[in-house]
Amino acid sequence: MLTKESLLVGWREWASLPMLNTPLIKVKIDTGAKTSALHAYDLEILEMSNKKYAKFVIHPLQKNESITRCAIAEVIDSRVVRSSNGHKEERVVIRSPIKIGNHYWDIDITLTKRDIMRYRMLLGREAMKSLLVNPGRSYCQGKVPSKKARLEYGNNYA
Repeated sequence: MLTKESLLVGWREWASLPMLNTPLIKVKIDTGAKTSALHAYDLEILEMSNKKYAKFVIHPLQKNESITRCAIAEVIDSRVVRSSNGHKEERVVIRSPIKIGNHYWDIDITLTKRDIMRYRMLLGREAMKSLLVNPGRSYCQGKVPSKKARLEYGNNYA
């Protein structure tokens, strides 16, 4: 149902994950996936004050292994996720704000290695409650040229 609060998105959009020190990441809007997924590697689980935290590294930009972001987020769950090829994997789940266009909301994200996948992040159905998806369009909330995306990370890639 379309409301004034609905955000029109295409099948791919640029987003930011401010809590994860990631100003820009290209996201595939995936209505076939239940949960959102983020490419993360060097994943460590830490325990502090009786809470678990995931410490991990992100390669936020496609075809760019030199730009990395280190992040720490509280682990809120662990889920078994079945990939599109039928493979089951237990994944850590974190909660983080995401910003697409002028909309900002919290989503649950599973952490997995997606380095061989084209998109470093999938936005699943659980995160789409206020989105209107037009699968025939891309970048309804604005396209960011590759050079501008790299500049967004500056010279300090870590």
